[in-house]
Amino acid sequence: MATLKDRLREDLTTSIKARDEIRSSTIRMVLTAITNAEVAGKQARELSDDEVVSVLSTEAKKRREAATAFDDGGRAAMADKERAEAAVIADYLPEQLTQEEIVALVTAAVEQTGAAGEGMKAMGKVMGVVQPQVKGRADGGVVAAEVRRQLG
Repeated sequence: MATLKDRLREDLTTSIKARDEIRSSTIRMVLTAITNAEVAGKQARELSDDEVVSVLSTEAKKRREAATAFDDGGRAAMADKERAEAAVIADYLPEQLTQEEIVALVTAAVEQTGAAGEGMKAMGKVMGVVQPQVKGRADGGVVAAEVRRQLG
C-alpha cells in the first residue's frame, strides 16, 4: 500500500500531464506544506500518514477560511478558486463525519466522562475524549460548538 504522500506525488504527475492547473497547483502547495512540516523542528523526519492527514486538514481549513474572507470582501472569483482547492484537498482526507455522527460522539463522550452536570468546566475533559476520535474527519470548531451546546 502506497503512503498518502506517494499518492499525492503520483497524482501530481498525472495532473500535470492532464494539464489540470487547479489540481496540480493545489497538490504542489500541499506537498510543500508537508515538506515544511517534515523539516520543522530540530531534526528532519518523514511524516506518518496520520501526520500528513493533519497537514491536509490544516490546509483545507485555510482554504475554507480564505473562501469565507473573499466572499465577505466581495471577491467571488477568488472565493471560488479557494473552494476548488479545498475540494481537491478533500479527495485525500478521510470521509468527513456528518452532524449526526458528531452529535452521537459528543453525547457518548459526555456520558463517558460524567460531565453532564458540570457545565462548561468539563469542556476540556470532553474535548480530550472526542478529539482523537474525529481527528481529520471533522472541523474542530464544529465539534467544540457541539460540546458547548450539550454542556451549556
